[in-house]
Amino acid sequence: MIGWPMTQESGEVWEKFAVALADMARDLLAQDSVQATLDRIVEHATVLINGCDEGGILTVRRGEVSALAATSDVVRMADRIQQDLREGPCFDAVTDREQLYAIEDLRRPHEKWSRFAPELRKLGMGSMMGFLLFTDEDELGALNLYSHRPNMFDESAQRAGWVLASHAAVALSSARTHQQLGHALETRHEIGEAMGILMERHGLSEEDAFAVLKKASQDHNIKLREIARKVCETGERPR
Repeated sequence: MIGWPMTQESGEVWEKFAVALADMARDLLAQDSVQATLDRIVEHATVLINGCDEGGILTVRRGEVSALAATSDVVRMADRIQQDLREGPCFDAVTDREQLYAIEDLRRPHEKWSRFAPELRKLGMGSMMGFLLFTDEDELGALNLYSHRPNMFDESAQRAGWVLASHAAVALSSARTHQQLGHALETRHEIGEAMGILMERHGLSEEDAFAVLKKASQDHNIKLREIARKVCETGERPR
Protein backbone atom coordinates (compact mmCIF):
# COMPACT_ATOMS: atom_id res chain seq x y z
CA MET A 1 0.00 0.00 0.00
CA ILE A 2 1.14 3.54 -0.63
CA GLY A 3 0.19 6.93 0.73
CA TRP A 4 -1.77 9.34 -1.43
CA PRO A 5 -2.74 13.01 -1.14
CA MET A 6 -5.97 13.69 0.69
CA THR A 7 -6.29 17.34 -0.33
CA GLN A 8 -9.08 16.63 -2.83
CA GLU A 9 -12.09 14.68 -1.75
CA SER A 10 -12.53 13.02 -5.11
CA GLY A 11 -14.48 9.81 -5.29
CA GLU A 12 -11.48 7.96 -6.67
CA VAL A 13 -9.19 9.00 -3.81
CA TRP A 14 -11.66 8.04 -1.10
CA GLU A 15 -12.45 4.78 -2.86
CA LYS A 16 -8.74 3.85 -2.76
CA PHE A 17 -8.56 4.92 0.87
CA ALA A 18 -11.58 2.75 1.71
CA VAL A 19 -9.96 -0.28 0.07
CA ALA A 20 -6.74 0.34 2.00
CA LEU A 21 -8.70 0.63 5.25
CA ALA A 22 -10.37 -2.68 4.57
CA ASP A 23 -6.95 -4.26 4.05
CA MET A 24 -5.77 -2.64 7.29
CA ALA A 25 -8.77 -3.95 9.22
CA ARG A 26 -8.11 -7.50 8.04
CA ASP A 27 -4.44 -7.18 8.90
CA LEU A 28 -5.17 -5.89 12.42
CA LEU A 29 -7.65 -8.66 13.14
CA ALA A 30 -5.06 -11.23 12.02
CA GLN A 31 -2.53 -10.17 14.68
CA ASP A 32 -1.96 -12.65 17.50
CA SER A 33 -1.54 -10.21 20.41
CA VAL A 34 -2.59 -6.79 21.65
CA GLN A 35 0.96 -5.49 21.28
CA ALA A 36 1.20 -6.67 17.69
CA THR A 37 -2.11 -4.92 16.97
CA LEU A 38 -0.84 -1.68 18.52
CA ASP A 39 2.39 -1.83 16.54
CA ARG A 40 0.58 -2.41 13.27
CA ILE A 41 -1.85 0.48 13.89
CA VAL A 42 0.96 3.04 14.00
CA GLU A 43 2.67 1.45 10.99
CA HIS A 44 -0.52 1.67 8.93
CA ALA A 45 -1.10 5.28 10.01
CA THR A 46 2.25 6.44 8.66
CA VAL A 47 1.47 4.79 5.33
CA LEU A 48 -2.17 5.75 4.89
CA ILE A 49 -2.27 9.33 6.18
CA ASN A 50 -0.68 11.82 3.85
CA GLY A 51 2.12 13.76 5.54
CA CYS A 52 2.33 11.49 8.57
CA ASP A 53 5.97 10.81 9.43
CA GLU A 54 5.63 9.36 12.93
CA GLY A 55 2.94 7.76 15.04
CA GLY A 56 2.38 6.50 18.54
CA ILE A 57 -0.22 5.14 20.90
CA LEU A 58 -0.23 6.05 24.56
CA THR A 59 -2.46 5.74 27.58
CA VAL A 60 -3.16 8.18 30.36
CA ARG A 61 -4.21 6.50 33.59
CA ARG A 62 -4.56 8.48 36.80
CA GLY A 63 -2.34 11.17 35.40
CA GLU A 64 0.42 8.78 34.31
CA VAL A 65 1.41 8.53 30.65
CA SER A 66 2.52 5.17 29.25
CA ALA A 67 3.71 4.58 25.69
CA LEU A 68 2.16 1.46 24.17
CA ALA A 69 3.54 1.73 20.64
CA ALA A 70 5.77 4.15 18.76
CA THR A 71 7.44 4.36 15.38
CA SER A 72 10.60 5.89 16.86
CA ASP A 73 12.32 7.11 20.00
CA VAL A 74 11.30 10.65 19.05
CA VAL A 75 7.66 9.70 19.61
CA ARG A 76 8.52 8.18 22.98
CA MET A 77 10.26 11.43 23.90
CA ALA A 78 7.12 13.37 22.95
CA ASP A 79 5.11 11.11 25.26
CA ARG A 80 7.56 11.72 28.10
CA ILE A 81 7.32 15.47 27.55
CA GLN A 82 3.58 15.32 28.12
CA GLN A 83 4.19 13.32 31.29
CA ASP A 84 6.91 15.63 32.59
CA LEU A 85 5.03 18.85 31.82
CA ARG A 86 1.63 17.35 32.63
CA GLU A 87 0.42 19.35 29.68
CA GLY A 88 -0.72 18.41 26.23
CA PRO A 89 -3.64 17.12 24.21
CA CYS A 90 -3.88 13.75 25.94
CA PHE A 91 -4.18 15.31 29.38
CA ASP A 92 -6.99 17.51 28.10
CA ALA A 93 -8.66 14.53 26.48
CA VAL A 94 -8.88 12.81 29.86
CA THR A 95 -11.34 15.43 31.03
CA ASP A 96 -13.11 16.67 27.90
CA ARG A 97 -13.05 13.43 25.84
CA GLU A 98 -12.36 15.24 22.57
CA GLN A 99 -12.30 12.81 19.65
CA LEU A 100 -9.80 14.90 17.66
CA TYR A 101 -7.13 17.38 18.63
CA ALA A 102 -4.55 19.03 16.41
CA ILE A 103 -1.70 21.52 16.29
CA GLU A 104 -1.45 22.71 12.71
CA ASP A 105 1.78 24.72 12.96
CA LEU A 106 4.23 24.13 15.78
CA ARG A 107 6.32 27.11 14.67
CA ARG A 108 3.69 29.44 16.07
CA PRO A 109 2.97 30.03 19.78
CA HIS A 110 0.24 27.75 21.07
CA GLU A 111 -1.93 29.35 23.72
CA LYS A 112 -3.42 26.14 25.09
CA TRP A 113 -0.17 24.13 25.31
CA SER A 114 2.35 26.90 25.69
CA ARG A 115 5.11 24.63 27.06
CA PHE A 116 4.34 21.39 25.25
CA ALA A 117 4.25 22.78 21.71
CA PRO A 118 7.76 24.35 21.79
CA GLU A 119 9.23 21.09 23.10
CA LEU A 120 7.70 19.20 20.18
CA ARG A 121 9.22 21.73 17.81
CA LYS A 122 12.63 21.04 19.35
CA LEU A 123 12.13 17.37 18.45
CA GLY A 124 11.69 18.34 14.80
CA MET A 125 7.90 18.14 14.68
CA GLY A 126 6.00 20.61 12.52
CA SER A 127 2.41 19.55 13.18
CA MET A 128 0.46 16.87 14.98
CA MET A 129 -3.01 15.46 15.44
CA GLY A 130 -4.45 12.84 17.73
CA PHE A 131 -7.53 10.70 18.17
CA LEU A 132 -9.11 8.86 21.06
CA LEU A 133 -8.96 5.09 20.65
CA PHE A 134 -10.70 4.10 23.86
CA THR A 135 -11.81 5.32 27.26
CA ASP A 136 -12.04 2.72 30.01
CA GLU A 137 -13.08 4.12 33.40
CA ASP A 138 -10.09 6.29 34.38
CA GLU A 139 -7.87 5.15 31.49
CA LEU A 140 -7.63 6.78 28.09
CA GLY A 141 -5.92 5.53 24.96
CA ALA A 142 -4.94 7.83 22.10
CA LEU A 143 -3.35 7.62 18.68
CA ASN A 144 -0.97 10.51 18.00
CA LEU A 145 0.28 11.30 14.49
CA TYR A 146 3.15 13.68 13.71
CA SER A 147 4.58 15.40 10.66
CA HIS A 148 8.01 17.02 10.41
CA ARG A 149 6.38 19.78 8.37
CA PRO A 150 3.83 22.37 9.49
CA ASN A 151 0.28 22.56 8.11
CA MET A 152 0.31 18.99 6.83
CA PHE A 153 -2.88 17.82 8.50
CA ASP A 154 -5.69 19.68 6.80
CA GLU A 155 -9.39 18.93 7.22
CA SER A 156 -9.24 16.07 4.74
CA ALA A 157 -6.28 14.45 6.53
CA GLN A 158 -8.03 14.89 9.87
CA ARG A 159 -11.12 13.17 8.49
CA ALA A 160 -9.01 10.34 7.10
CA GLY A 161 -7.22 10.01 10.45
CA TRP A 162 -10.51 9.86 12.32
CA VAL A 163 -11.81 7.08 10.05
CA LEU A 164 -8.54 5.15 10.43
CA ALA A 165 -8.63 5.57 14.22
CA SER A 166 -12.23 4.34 14.32
CA HIS A 167 -11.29 1.14 12.48
CA ALA A 168 -8.22 0.74 14.67
CA ALA A 169 -10.27 1.16 17.84
CA VAL A 170 -12.56 -1.72 16.83
CA ALA A 171 -9.61 -4.00 16.10
CA LEU A 172 -7.87 -3.01 19.34
CA SER A 173 -11.02 -3.68 21.35
CA SER A 174 -11.30 -7.11 19.76
CA ALA A 175 -7.66 -7.89 20.56
CA ARG A 176 -8.02 -6.76 24.17
CA THR A 177 -11.20 -8.82 24.62
CA HIS A 178 -9.51 -11.88 23.13
CA GLN A 179 -6.56 -11.44 25.46
CA GLN A 180 -8.81 -11.04 28.50
CA LEU A 181 -10.74 -14.17 27.58
CA GLY A 182 -7.49 -16.05 27.14
CA HIS A 183 -6.28 -14.96 30.57
CA ALA A 184 -9.63 -15.87 32.09
CA LEU A 185 -9.47 -19.37 30.63
CA GLU A 186 -5.89 -19.81 31.83
CA THR A 187 -6.87 -18.65 35.30
CA ARG A 188 -9.85 -21.00 35.41
CA HIS A 189 -7.66 -23.92 34.35
CA GLU A 190 -4.99 -23.19 36.98
CA ILE A 191 -7.53 -22.78 39.75
CA GLY A 192 -9.21 -26.05 38.78
CA GLU A 193 -5.87 -27.84 38.71
CA ALA A 194 -4.93 -26.42 42.14
CA MET A 195 -8.27 -27.46 43.59
CA GLY A 196 -7.75 -30.97 42.24
CA ILE A 197 -4.35 -31.17 43.96
CA LEU A 198 -5.78 -29.99 47.27
CA MET A 199 -8.64 -32.47 47.02
CA GLU A 200 -6.39 -35.42 46.13
CA ARG A 201 -3.40 -34.77 48.37
CA HIS A 202 -5.00 -33.06 51.33
CA GLY A 203 -8.41 -34.72 51.44
CA LEU A 204 -10.44 -31.55 50.94
CA SER A 205 -13.85 -31.30 49.36
CA GLU A 206 -14.26 -29.18 46.24
CA GLU A 207 -15.91 -26.41 48.27
CA ASP A 208 -13.21 -26.47 50.95
CA ALA A 209 -10.40 -26.52 48.37
CA PHE A 210 -11.70 -23.35 46.75
CA ALA A 211 -12.20 -21.74 50.17
CA VAL A 212 -8.55 -22.43 51.05
CA LEU A 213 -7.35 -20.79 47.83
CA LYS A 214 -9.62 -17.80 48.30
CA LYS A 215 -8.58 -17.27 51.93
CA ALA A 216 -4.89 -17.43 51.06
CA SER A 217 -5.45 -14.90 48.31
CA GLN A 218 -7.20 -12.51 50.68
CA ASP A 219 -4.81 -13.01 53.61
CA HIS A 220 -1.69 -12.37 51.53
CA ASN A 221 -3.24 -9.87 49.09
CA ILE A 222 -2.12 -12.02 46.17
CA LYS A 223 -4.22 -12.77 43.12
CA LEU A 224 -6.10 -16.05 43.25
CA ARG A 225 -4.37 -17.15 40.05
CA GLU A 226 -0.94 -16.73 41.66
CA ILE A 227 -1.96 -18.76 44.70
CA ALA A 228 -3.27 -21.50 42.42
CA ARG A 229 -0.07 -21.48 40.38
CA LYS A 230 2.03 -21.94 43.50
CA VAL A 231 -0.10 -24.90 44.58
CA CYS A 232 0.34 -26.44 41.13
CA GLU A 233 4.11 -26.00 41.34
CA THR A 234 4.63 -27.21 44.93
CA GLY A 235 1.61 -29.35 45.72
CA GLU A 236 1.51 -27.72 49.16
CA ARG A 237 -1.55 -26.38 50.87
CA PRO A 238 -1.37 -22.55 51.08
CA ARG A 239 -1.35 -20.98 54.53
